[in-house]
Amino acid sequence: NMMCMQDDDPDPIRVTITGERRLLSRITQTNITLTADLQQAGSLDTDPVMVPITASCPGISPENIKVTPQYLSVRLEEKVTQEFLVNVNYGSSQPGKGYEVGSQTASPEKVKITGPKSLVNKIDKVNATVDVDGRTKDFSEEAELNIIDKNQDSLAGRMAYLTIDNTKVVVTTKFWKIRTGVNIGADYVGVPADGYQVSVTTVPDTVSIAGTDEALETLKQNDNTIWIGGTDIDITGETTDIEKKVSLKDVLPEDVKLTSGTSEDVWVKVSI
Repeated sequence: NMMCMQDDDPDPIRVTITGERRLLSRITQTNITLTADLQQAGSLDTDPVMVPITASCPGISPENIKVTPQYLSVRLEEKVTQEFLVNVNYGSSQPGKGYEVGSQTASPEKVKITGPKSLVNKIDKVNATVDVDGRTKDFSEEAELNIIDKNQDSLAGRMAYLTIDNTKVVVTTKFWKIRTGVNIGADYVGVPADGYQVSVTTVPDTVSIAGTDEALETLKQNDNTIWIGGTDIDITGETTDIEKKVSLKDVLPEDVKLTSGTSEDVWVKVSI
């Protein structure tokens, strides 16, 4: 199963028509039809395949029409189908005050793309972008797909060669409320050397998070504190301070995320 592909930047095709002035003055570009018939190619085994170009124009006989170049160079390629996940995003748009984008899902979640093998192999990802500017209420809307190649450029100019089983997807965006001043607590394991006492501090000591209403309610019941587990920090027999960098991402409760721009690194200092 083969497909035709033209060069990335083909030469323009020039058509010269000879005839009486009154006839020529009525002719515009839209009257001219160009045809490149693969069946007329001398051989399909060459690379590229040279396909003769013919032009026709109503009221003009073929011998009075000259086409330059006379051949179109095309590549014959295997036709392939590949499945891609749809990446949903909201670009540089920002939700309304006090809210973050909590989750985004696409329906369908993946699409099938069919086209020439070399072009399908260039596809890096399939994006669907929606605008969330100033919004705070969950919504669903249709979004066009944008296909990105491995150079991170859009494949928009080559879409004529590709077939997508869904050119649009429905994106559902959910907003989470922001809560500032959430405490960070840290545990440790073990006991220090005899006669030593322990105190724990974190930098920063509070963070801003966003979460679903249920997750924020649970956090409130837990003294509005996110706890860093103690297994990472063992102070057995220690007599000097211990400092350790921990990623908050690993300890956030379900349906809770750090607000955008918040560093996920926390320094835990155990003073001994």
